[in-house]
Amino acid sequence: MAFALTDLIAPLAGGALIGLSAGMLRLGTGHIAGISGILRLGIRGPDRGWQLAFLAGLLAAGAAAAWHSGPALAAGLEKSSLPMVVAGGVLVGLGTGLGNGCTSGHGICGLARFSKRSLASVAIFMVTAALVVFLRRIGGGL
Repeated sequence: MAFALTDLIAPLAGGALIGLSAGMLRLGTGHIAGISGILRLGIRGPDRGWQLAFLAGLLAAGAAAAWHSGPALAAGLEKSSLPMVVAGGVLVGLGTGLGNGCTSGHGICGLARFSKRSLASVAIFMVTAALVVFLRRIGGGL
């Protein structure tokens, strides 16, 4: 498999857009672009307008990616059982609550603000992800 410089364009553009949108949200509203916090405020918050628009944009972007990628996007999901996907979602939700934020809040916004708590959280996320991949590979996929 050959590497081409053009293979970097979409990831770099996507990262730049995520950073730009997180920065604009922080500068424009003072809020952090952490998905778990935005979801919580969108469900229970008194002022839900921008939160619901933000979440609708996430869903629309996911739908556009699924439409553009077609079957390739679902290729990894068909290898996972529904109970494993549900268990993963529950564990992510519990971790988000315990860690006072999600990967986007800590990884994108917290690190940009030089937050020590976010640095510790991201280190834990990354070590856990690496451990899970390692265990799945040696265990044959659980």
